Formats: sequence, C-alpha cells, structure tokens
Amino acid sequence: MTRTVVVALGGNAILKPKEKGTAKEQLENVRKTSRYLVELMQEGYQIVVTHGNGPQIGGILLKNELSASILPSMPLDICGAQSQGMIGYMLQQSIRNELAEANLQVPVVSLVTQTIVDPNDKAFMNPSKPIGSFYPLAKAKELQAEKGWSMIEDSGRGYRRVVPSPAPREIVEHDTIRTLLEEGTVVIAAGGGGIPVVHEEDGQLRGIVAVVDKDLTAQIIACETRAQILLMLTNVEKVALNFGKTNQIDIDTLSIEDAELYLRKGEFGIGSMAPKVEAAIRFIKSGGEKAIITSLELCKEAIEGKAGTVIRELS
Repeated sequence: MTRTVVVALGGNAILKPKEKGTAKEQLENVRKTSRYLVELMQEGYQIVVTHGNGPQIGGILLKNELSASILPSMPLDICGAQSQGMIGYMLQQSIRNELAEANLQVPVVSLVTQTIVDPNDKAFMNPSKPIGSFYPLAKAKELQAEKGWSMIEDSGRGYRRVVPSPAPREIVEHDTIRTLLEEGTVVIAAGGGGIPVVHEEDGQLRGIVAVVDKDLTAQIIACETRAQILLMLTNVEKVALNFGKTNQIDIDTLSIEDAELYLRKGEFGIGSMAPKVEAAIRFIKSGGEKAIITSLELCKEAIEGKAGTVIRELS
C-alpha cells in the first residue's frame, strides 16, 4: 500500500535569510527543495506539499502600498491567493522537472486552496500575527487612524500591522485533493495556511482578513487525506528544550504527554516551534501514525528514523 506524507515546507525552502527575493533566487531554492521531495517519492511515498508564504505576501502587500496612488490595493485574502499561485507555480514546475530527471512519470498540480475558519474564533478579538512592512511610530499611528489597522512594536525594528490568526477548521477543496491523490497526482495545496474564509448565513463563502498557521493547516490536510505521516520541515534538525542556550537538549522522540507538558511550560517558541508541536499532537490524536519535525536537508533520513524529532504515541 502506498504511504502518504503531507510535507509542510518552511520558509527556507523558498527564500533564505538575507536574500533579496528575486525570482531567480526563489526558483533556485525551490529547485533544490524539489530534489529532496522527489527523493521521498523514489522511496515509494506519495506526497502532498504545503508551504509558507510570509516573505512573498509581505512583498505583495508592499507593492500594493507603493502603487496605491495609481492602482487599487487588494485585500489580504486575494494577496494570499496571489502568493499561492506564484509559489505553487515554482514548486509545480520544479517538482515536475526533477521527476523527469528521475524518469518518473507523475502528474503535479498546484491548487488554490481555501481554509474555513470560525468567525467567532477568539483570535479575531486579539490580532497577533505580524504581516507586511516595518514602520516608524508616527507612520504606524497614521495607518492605525486611517485604515483601522492594529499595530505592534516588533523585534525592535519598528511597528507592524497584526491580523488575527484563527485555527483552521476544514479545507474547502479537501475532496478534490483526495481525488487527485487517488489518481497518483502530487498535490501542492494550502500555501500560507490556505486563504481564510468563513461561511455566511446563506452558506456562501467569504474571504476574511486573517492568517492561518501553515503547520496547523497541514495537520488538517493530513487528517482529511488519511496520511500516515506529517512531515514538518524547518531550519533545525530537531526539536529542542532550552533552545539556543548552553544547556540545549535535542529531542529524538516525544510522547504526546511530554509534548503537551512542554507546550504548557512554554518551552517552544510561539509562532515557530510551538505550532509545529501542536500540529503534531493534533495529528496523532486524530489517528495519524507519526509526525516528524526536522530540516529540509534531512527529510529522507528523518523518514527512515535516522534524524529529526518524531512525535508519536509510545506503547
């Protein structure tokens, strides 16, 4: 039986720190990423790929801002769709090319994907996800008054807009993703956590200003596609306690109980490792076999049990 892996790509898979973000840079990074993904397929795994979009959507928002005097600005949900198409195209083309190099005839498709969220989610009362450019205090106050944006000081670099980050509930296109998988297609879906949408009273869907965590969305996709493995790739090899300190402890295997304990203690960074561990817990509790957190370069070794951190129910 073919085993399905949902792969959640971190930002480094598309754009590395200190890079300008040119098309050439991003495409080269995606080509390298695709080689690792095709290696998994050569081992017999079927994959669904999801990815982050932070720097890309930041660039789209900045272009909106700079051209506002001559072109109408687009709302956040449409900007998210733009980023899905852009990154999806690069991944789709690069994976297809790498498959051809490996003499594998496998169809690849990227899917503009919507993620249903609850309009009553508490996150809408407490916007917390920074997006877009950094501004000096005076400009931040001006934007707050003019556009009604929520602004916070971020990392000592200035003020940024913050938007809600509600929990994902369901993927609108989940039936389509499953059908494509059954036909043997590599599916690229829910980039940036998916475009957040809500159900109106009449059943219609409507885009909403929010950002959904990509790892939590990857968990939803993994459950909806009945994947055996959730593989979350980041810029470190393993989950660690006391991360970045002299007494850092790398973890090979985490039980659900220990993972929940460390989350409650605040051991994992909010917005970085914490959502990955939370997604892993949810996946295992929903019947998944195992969740793995590791670096892109070690994804094959991690699947083989030779690298990374595995979160699973321990017997």
